[in-house]
Amino acid sequence: MSGALIPSALAQGAPASGGAAQSSGSQPLDYPGKEKGLVVLGERPLVAETPEHLLDDETTPISKFFIRNNGQIPEAAADPDAWKLTVDGEVNNRLELTLAELKSRFQPRTYRMVLECGGNGRSFFQPQARGNQWTNGGAGCAEWTGIPLAEVLQAAGLKDTAKYTAHYGADPHLSGDTTKEALSRGMPIAKAMEPHSLIVYAMNGEPLPNIHGGPLRLVIPGWPGSLSHKWLTRITIRDREHDGQGMTGTSYRVPNKPMVPGGKADEKDFRILESMPVRSIITAPANGTKLPAGTREVALRGAAWAGDLTVSRVDVSTDAGQTWTQATLAPTRNRYDWNRWTATVGLQSDGYYEIWTRATDSNGRMQPPVTHDWNPQGYGGNAMHRVAVLVG
Repeated sequence: MSGALIPSALAQGAPASGGAAQSSGSQPLDYPGKEKGLVVLGERPLVAETPEHLLDDETTPISKFFIRNNGQIPEAAADPDAWKLTVDGEVNNRLELTLAELKSRFQPRTYRMVLECGGNGRSFFQPQARGNQWTNGGAGCAEWTGIPLAEVLQAAGLKDTAKYTAHYGADPHLSGDTTKEALSRGMPIAKAMEPHSLIVYAMNGEPLPNIHGGPLRLVIPGWPGSLSHKWLTRITIRDREHDGQGMTGTSYRVPNKPMVPGGKADEKDFRILESMPVRSIITAPANGTKLPAGTREVALRGAAWAGDLTVSRVDVSTDAGQTWTQATLAPTRNRYDWNRWTATVGLQSDGYYEIWTRATDSNGRMQPPVTHDWNPQGYGGNAMHRVAVLVG
């Protein structure tokens, strides 16, 4: 039933985009173990997103999971169980644990949780913001198995001065300069101590693949994916806000007050990006689907998530938001799982339709029809997702 991409009539916001990234000349990914349908957004470092229609699984397969790197991809570990993690800084007991020791000393947990790039939706900002031009495909929801970060930090014994984490990995800087970190983000201790913040060694029941940070990474759900450090080697506890690579200036930071789009940033008036905004996507039908003549109903499927919050409802529209139909939300497995949703919409006649979706979070905040709160790095672009279908 899926045909060539039908051009969207809309000029603003998040236009019908299920296949638009590929139609604009972006190249498909060619990487071992990955679907050919993923779209390369950058080659150095390697970055690839998942078109919305490939996010139709309840649990995102590894083959369809987006790729985001900040530095070079290190060689796969020859002996994963010998991989070492150090916990130091504002702790009473410096820890140095192999992956095998982590597995034997602590009780693992498995949660299905969304991991989302901080710049997801960046391409919808006007004027264009800096960075990889994500549509909605910088997100996925896998089953992550690992050790609660809180339990490891408790074993290290946090001092009263412990305020913030700092994360370090084995990925070399793009320049090859060994004195530089590819990325070093961190978070307040309160977020680190959440039970769903994990030190992860398995994904969808398989050993964590190298491309996704194996053999050991962090998964810090609800917040920008850059906090979920890949190829994790060290966590340093600091007595102040971390100032590593990716923590200062406008990097993973947003303005405290609305900026003039394209305006000059005052870095002193920026705050660190924490919980991600509410977002919903349509995963079926795919953008550009052609339906048989006489079709008068379309069954829709999709997903929605809301950072630290929960999704309270999802609505869909076929008339540019004049009227809305409430979708049915499936229950989640655990906190930070995405809400799979379904809905059926009626079509009055043959012809061209754009189907919109919007989600509302547990604080009552709703996806906007167009991007707002412009910022230089394009964070928080969560405009309503739209797909185009043609009947007849």
